[in-house]
Amino acid sequence: MEQITLRAVDRKESGSRPARRLRRDGGVPATVYGRGMDARSVTLDVKELFTVLHTEAGLNALISVDIEGTENLLTVAREIQRHPVRGDITHVDLIRVALDEAIVADVILEPQGIPVGVFQDGGFVEAIAGTVSVSALPLSIPTSIEYPIEHLYIGDSIKVSDLPVIEGVEYLDEPDRAVLNVLAPRIEEEPEELEDELLEGEEPAEGEEAAEGEEPASDSEE
Repeated sequence: MEQITLRAVDRKESGSRPARRLRRDGGVPATVYGRGMDARSVTLDVKELFTVLHTEAGLNALISVDIEGTENLLTVAREIQRHPVRGDITHVDLIRVALDEAIVADVILEPQGIPVGVFQDGGFVEAIAGTVSVSALPLSIPTSIEYPIEHLYIGDSIKVSDLPVIEGVEYLDEPDRAVLNVLAPRIEEEPEELEDELLEGEEPAEGEEAAEGEEPASDSEE
């Protein structure tokens, strides 16, 4: 996986007011920690951070944080906070990692193909999980995991144990956890059946003849 450099400067002030001022100036407050170091508050450029997080690797991108040109820390982004309305990044945690130590990451799952049970029998795909948790060295974390589903019939499923074996990558989720099912088509009542049900509860309309054996109602007594 490609390493991406992200410039940062030490952040001296803390608190909500300095953070709001920093964001107005195009910065994002961040914290770098992990691997025996004390937590370090830094400021990132919002445009550079957006670019880094929208590469093919996404949140699993390896980020080399260059702090004021004096120190480079290898990290991955975690705990990204966003504004509840605008969606802007308001804070990010960067976890320091080492190339020779495994890390845990959530990797996107990408099913490939159309199941037999869909195009032949009219079933539909139920995607239960969009990601899977793995453990691997930072450079071995896949950007996504593709798996075939063309062979699936109605009632079949894909479990974690069915996902492809990837050298150096360990799946952490339970092996029998289902990530995708192929289900039977939903059965809708026929229009005729619905019409019959409605007719059963209908009262005779005004002016209709009374049922056999019944006396017609009199409007008034003489």
